[in-house]
Amino acid sequence: MAPDAPNAPVLPDAPATPATLESPSQALAQDAAEYARLEGVSLDEALRRLRFQEASIAKTDALQAEFKDRFAGLVIQHQPDYRIIVLLTGNDWVQDRFIAAGGGVVPVNFRTGAAATHDQLVGALEQHQMEMRAVLSRPQGMGVDERTGDIIVRARASDMDKDQLADKEQQLAALAGVPVRIRLLDTDDADLSVEGGSRVAGVDARDGRRYSCTTGFVVTDSSRTGIVTAAHCPDELTYYGPDGAQVPLSFVGEWGALTRDVQVHVTSAPQKPEFYVDKDRRFVRPLTGARRRSSTRVGDVVCHRGESSGYSCALVELVDFAPPGALCGGPCEPVWVTVAGPSCHGGDSGGPIFAGTTAFGIVKGASYKRTGECSFYFYMSVDYLPEGWSLLFQH
Repeated sequence: MAPDAPNAPVLPDAPATPATLESPSQALAQDAAEYARLEGVSLDEALRRLRFQEASIAKTDALQAEFKDRFAGLVIQHQPDYRIIVLLTGNDWVQDRFIAAGGGVVPVNFRTGAAATHDQLVGALEQHQMEMRAVLSRPQGMGVDERTGDIIVRARASDMDKDQLADKEQQLAALAGVPVRIRLLDTDDADLSVEGGSRVAGVDARDGRRYSCTTGFVVTDSSRTGIVTAAHCPDELTYYGPDGAQVPLSFVGEWGALTRDVQVHVTSAPQKPEFYVDKDRRFVRPLTGARRRSSTRVGDVVCHRGESSGYSCALVELVDFAPPGALCGGPCEPVWVTVAGPSCHGGDSGGPIFAGTTAFGIVKGASYKRTGECSFYFYMSVDYLPEGWSLLFQH
């Protein structure tokens, strides 16, 4: 996925040749090259779009506020062209407009006729999720689809006859009081497995087996610096530097229920606000900012680095996703963010999600097809770091 752990130069026994620190412009260029490959556009066009993405946050937040009483969804469209789609309830027409940001001008198209507002859809998930899960034998998560203005419920194709689909959707909609759509998939959601040979590793006291994970961003409680990874990783971890040097990490605490999957570790050495981006950990980026979940948009381009899968970028699919209840120590709240696969794999748990030098979150889990390919992964927003801890930024 994206960045890895605290950057090697700030840990004891760092390699003789420290990783190269990328500038924000170099970070943007690297992400743009990956985005250009994904979407089949020129590098110049990719750069234009990513600059607009970062610079347009305040303006899309303002759009949501302007149409709060009618707002059903906002999506950044990439194909066949680049534009913003805003979905509204009611039939009152709204004239299209343009947003200028980051040196680019992008059209905004308004589509009306949605049956429920975004707030109503999220509220229905929060209030009726358990009732809705009871209708299906093994639901694989549910979330708000801002493209269509309904709740999408993921279910295994093997659990339901297609002839039952319409009846089940009507049952779910009656319970929720908003439109519901079932999507049948041959996939399973799970915490990303934590399998050997990664950058942080330890023995899980529950089964005596050795596991490994990816570390995320550097955090601080004002007096100490530490690093975060996923709470479902082992508590006792050792950090492995690019040269194989081993540094024991001290466990501070874990927060792993409902909205969170995060634990904090510290070392005796102070750490810098930097993170790895490439598979071989030859390059680090400075952390300069963070994106709140409320300002994260469907269609945003995000990247990650994982010990197993390396570096990749993909599009945000859902911003209000509730994974299956067993993954959150109880009913998962609809606060997780999903990102399109296929670049995720066991051992990526806890890895950072970012765009350029901005932090978005850390990886929790993924949904796998029966072929073993990652369908999508989901992450915990940096909004949900534990109380008393915050991201350490470069100033």
